[in-house]
Amino acid sequence: MATIKILDAAKDLEKRSKDLFERIKQRQTDISSMLQNVRRFESSVMEKEQAKKREREEREKQERLLEILASEVDLAVHAGDEEHPLVFDDQARPVHVTQTADGLSQTESKAGALQPPAGERREKKEEIEQFIPDIPGDQPRHDTQSGSGASSASGSARQTAREKTEQPRRLKKDYQIIKPAAETAGQQRQRQGGFQQSARKDDFEPLFSQGAQQQRPRQTGLQQRPSQLKGAQPSARKDGYQRHSNLPISIMPPVNKEKVSNYDPNKSAYARNYDTDKKTRSKKAILKESIPDAKFWDDDAPMGARRRKARKQTIQHKPEPVIIEKAVITSNTITVKDLSEKIGKPAAEIIKKLFILGIMATINQEIDFDTCALIASDYGIELELQVAKTFEDVLQESSEDYDDEKEQVKRPPVVTIMGHVDHGKTSLLDAIRHSSVTEEEAGGITQHIGAYMVSCKGQSITFIDTPGHEAFTSMRARGAQVTDIVVLVVAADDGVMPQTKEAINHAQAAGVPIIVAVNKMDKPNADPDRVKQQLTEYGLVSEEWGGDTIFVPLSAKTHTGIDTLLEMILLQAEVMELKANPNRLAKGTIIEAELHKGRGPIATVLIQNGTLKVGDTIVAGIAYGRVRAMMDDRGRNLTQAGPSQPVEVLGFSEVPSAGDILNVAQIDKLSRHVAEERKDKIKAEQIKNLSKVSLDDLFSQISEGQIKDLNLIIKADVQGSAEAVRQALEKLSNEEVRVRCIHAGVGAITGSDIMFASASNAIVIGFNVRPDALARAAAEKEKVDIRLYRIIYNAIEDVQNAMKGMFAPVFRENEIGRITVRETFKVSGIGTIAGAYVQSGKISRNAQIRVVRDGVVIHEGKIASLKRFKDDVREVAAGYECGIGIENFNDIKEGDIVEAFVVEEVER
Repeated sequence: MATIKILDAAKDLEKRSKDLFERIKQRQTDISSMLQNVRRFESSVMEKEQAKKREREEREKQERLLEILASEVDLAVHAGDEEHPLVFDDQARPVHVTQTADGLSQTESKAGALQPPAGERREKKEEIEQFIPDIPGDQPRHDTQSGSGASSASGSARQTAREKTEQPRRLKKDYQIIKPAAETAGQQRQRQGGFQQSARKDDFEPLFSQGAQQQRPRQTGLQQRPSQLKGAQPSARKDGYQRHSNLPISIMPPVNKEKVSNYDPNKSAYARNYDTDKKTRSKKAILKESIPDAKFWDDDAPMGARRRKARKQTIQHKPEPVIIEKAVITSNTITVKDLSEKIGKPAAEIIKKLFILGIMATINQEIDFDTCALIASDYGIELELQVAKTFEDVLQESSEDYDDEKEQVKRPPVVTIMGHVDHGKTSLLDAIRHSSVTEEEAGGITQHIGAYMVSCKGQSITFIDTPGHEAFTSMRARGAQVTDIVVLVVAADDGVMPQTKEAINHAQAAGVPIIVAVNKMDKPNADPDRVKQQLTEYGLVSEEWGGDTIFVPLSAKTHTGIDTLLEMILLQAEVMELKANPNRLAKGTIIEAELHKGRGPIATVLIQNGTLKVGDTIVAGIAYGRVRAMMDDRGRNLTQAGPSQPVEVLGFSEVPSAGDILNVAQIDKLSRHVAEERKDKIKAEQIKNLSKVSLDDLFSQISEGQIKDLNLIIKADVQGSAEAVRQALEKLSNEEVRVRCIHAGVGAITGSDIMFASASNAIVIGFNVRPDALARAAAEKEKVDIRLYRIIYNAIEDVQNAMKGMFAPVFRENEIGRITVRETFKVSGIGTIAGAYVQSGKISRNAQIRVVRDGVVIHEGKIASLKRFKDDVREVAAGYECGIGIENFNDIKEGDIVEAFVVEEVER
């Protein structure tokens, strides 16, 4: 009953929640529509304001024009155009200008009604000249140009000269006088007649007419008119003379002074050039414009630049607001400032809305996309998330499998041999390859992955040999991930062991078919039926017992059953129909990687698809580069490698990690960008985890009390071995002592490793590597313990004994001498003999030796022969040369270092 009530209450709550969400959604819609109405009203108000502003400016413009017309100074303007050409004659054409309520209007009178004939005009001129006193220098302008000092010539002569001249060039506009609005009756009579100027040449003469003003000088441009006079009162002249009192103002003769003319006689039609578009301004307008305006005043400018000339103001229309309906964000988070720019809203408003939502944010703080979408919806803006592609995405898109079935061809199967330690995995591979791989492994145990390719009945098979020791779990997991078929090797005498179970789990997790190879059938206590019985517990039932798992009994030592195993592998591969496209960009997996002293970073790569060529741009993990060289498992140089082919690749910028995916980039710089992007991501994760780890360590140390740490620095020859040793040693931690590996790397032990160990009180463990001279000297100086191993069992046992306090007898190596190989000689029946020079110490015949090449131990053994010239000797001191032969080792090369040592037990 209570359950029913709870369900009803839950349904009721759900219904209420839906109603609430509906109301919230409706409220958001109402708010959005209200905001749109507000924006439209704001736009209409702005348009009205702009219209009022334009009307106000037009009104001010009209008032200004009326003010100019009401000024006391005449303004010279131009009239006439091409549609209404001017009529040039000897008589000026008076123009009447009147002012009306709507503006100005002008009427032109008939020329013949107001102008006297030419003869009467000449008579009036002679009468006027009688009243003019003889003033020196007051000669007409045309007399100075003609070089004669006599009076003006007769009217007929002037008429004849004027007829001979060329037709004058017509001006675009008529020249008129605009009189002020308020004038006396005499001034109106004086201003009623305008005049027209005809084109002239060297025989220019001033023409007098009724109401004419002073003679205009020959210079181009407008000259200032005389001041307005009342009646016939005399006015003072600038040259000291006064006008004749008996002459009326209307016929007052001009006062000419000797001036230099700017007239150019070479011009055919010398006429005034007026700017028809320029309007003259009155004194009042000029004075008004000279007053500095507040908007043009600059307090920060220097003293002389504060007053600026007022410029003609142009109407600046305020841009209409842009309505944003949709915005796109390219990241999952965005700052408040960027969001305000995206949606076109002030950042202060966005911060206010965030505060209402309960989020305290600053302008540079990042907010997630959901919050951004909620804020944008309040403004009626749709926000869309389109995450920008990273370099990693571009690389993955270019390397995706878009293979055409027509281009796919059959590829060799990739087979991984897995099983428990010492069950004969490498011996089985050695029997398949007909080589001596096992002899090269220290103690007969495989230390790192080896990839090989063999042929069987005209078909190729790629084999990957993984370590069987428990410390190499990660290597076995990588081997199962890249393989097509797993060959599980089980010894017929031992049966299923712990690493056998782990190999089965890896193969089943990867979904890879398993072929069981029952090895060591040559031993008398071999029991294959017991092996079949044990494997049925893990779901591996043989075909003889009604299952689908292939069991192949064989002996790697006697090479029996090898051909049957290869046939079963090819049969299983044919059933699986393995195909790949060799015409696309290569893609593979890093099986193993190491740092070679002479060749740099080297990686063993298994090509899974496509073809890898020399010169391709590659990237694997955080390592990138270009393929400089490729070699197969037999050391032969290759120019290209196809699917399912293992190769050693040179050209990486650094040592890649085992298990990384290798991709070929179409663009050269893309590989570098991808590697840098991955580095930044790893660094960000490390920084993020660093604070957490430090805090956790702090609380753990407080809770654990006085816990002791055993710090280790591990250096190995390859990346996989360093990782395996690290995992194996860290598993040895107990309640009293905790084993911590503070650094694991690839390559020889260097001086920086010793200094790091000295600062952190750590022990240096070298796995298949040796310290260089600087590291050895630094270790003696800093008292740093260096432990060197070639078999992982010994490293684990020593650390366990050190932690438990139960130490077995300790043997210490005392180095007695070092020699350098300078040349090698091949002797038939004996092998390779090295000609060497003793650098330090001495070389004894019964001492043990190790061969070191590029900081890596490649062989340990005994001296087979030691000679000086042709004589056998027991020892050779420093500074002498010798010939040395090494037991069961002929791969000695020039430049190798041979260390001689003896093993002594250390007393405790």
